Amino acid sequence: MTRAMSQGQRVVRVKNPERPRLPSSLRPALEATDALEDDAIIKGVRFASTVFAGLSAEAVEVEGCRFESTRFTGTELRNSQFCDAEFETCDFAQFRGLDVSLIRCRVTGSRVTGSSWRSSTLRDVHFENCPSGPAMFRQSKVYAVRFTDCKMPGADFQGAHLHNVLFERCDLTGAQFANVQVGSVRFENCTLVDVGGTASLKGAVVQGPGSMELALSLAREAGLIFE
Repeated sequence: MTRAMSQGQRVVRVKNPERPRLPSSLRPALEATDALEDDAIIKGVRFASTVFAGLSAEAVEVEGCRFESTRFTGTELRNSQFCDAEFETCDFAQFRGLDVSLIRCRVTGSRVTGSSWRSSTLRDVHFENCPSGPAMFRQSKVYAVRFTDCKMPGADFQGAHLHNVLFERCDLTGAQFANVQVGSVRFENCTLVDVGGTASLKGAVVQGPGSMELALSLAREAGLIFE
């Protein structure tokens, strides 16, 4: 399914992310075998109130899992992947991900404040009701991703590739978009005060009050003075 909006003579279509494909049944997590450690492979597990705080791991593969009220605070993952996963009321505050992939994931009611997803890949991901400012998605590939009702002040998308991305009812005050590459990006009823790098958003569609806020930011970057 896609969502579309006309832009002059052109129609900008935004593809909705695919939903996670979870197994029909999940087994409870076992502390001894389902740890986030180097080269771990975890499949078909339900984590509830699990604490993964302050860990450091590389080459972790997670597939078909559900995380409920799980803490990833201060954890660092490198060259890792979460595929077909759901995260509900989890805590990613100060999480550090480098070259991490989220594929067909849903993140709901989770705190992503101060997290970093630098040089990572987000494909078919839906963030909903997630406070995440100032999260960093710098130089990441963000494809078919939807941000719904997220508070994202100061979010950093500099140098990111944004394709088929929808921001709806999000607070993006002070967000940075310098040097982004844009393909089918839409802002719907978002707060876009003091956004940086607005010139790089050429081709994006803005609907609602944020259109005037973004125009003012663009004018300021162009050096215009209003009297």
